[in-house]
Amino acid sequence: MTDRYLLDTCAVIWLMGGDDIEDNALKQLAEAQSAEGLVSISAMTAWEIGMLASKNRLASTRHPLRWFKDAVGQFGADVEEVSPDVLVASSFLPAPIHNDPMDRILIATARERDLTIVTRDRAILSYGALGHVKTLPC
Repeated sequence: MTDRYLLDTCAVIWLMGGDDIEDNALKQLAEAQSAEGLVSISAMTAWEIGMLASKNRLASTRHPLRWFKDAVGQFGADVEEVSPDVLVASSFLPAPIHNDPMDRILIATARERDLTIVTRDRAILSYGALGHVKTLPC
């Protein structure tokens, strides 16, 4: 069975921008995209995109919400809403974990919904190497 994937914000930005992504990640994401419901983007990514745009750190002329919706459409992704369960779970992740709230919410989302996080974030990849969350380096 193919894994279900959760793209972190940087992965979404790189994929939307056509940046280089590791071949293994591209292959697995292509397989997942061919099946419905196997690629997800967190609703929190919309917030991060908005914050990046407000600081002129997103190279796009599109409104941040339009950009987010275009990304969801381009990847045929589901939007993973942030539930109270996920927010509470993000407060009780197994140690050691750093304190970035977005990463904690992303990790908790992946753990609660059995998703593999697609990321280059070293802290998340290290946390995955400890067996606390499934990760796919991109």
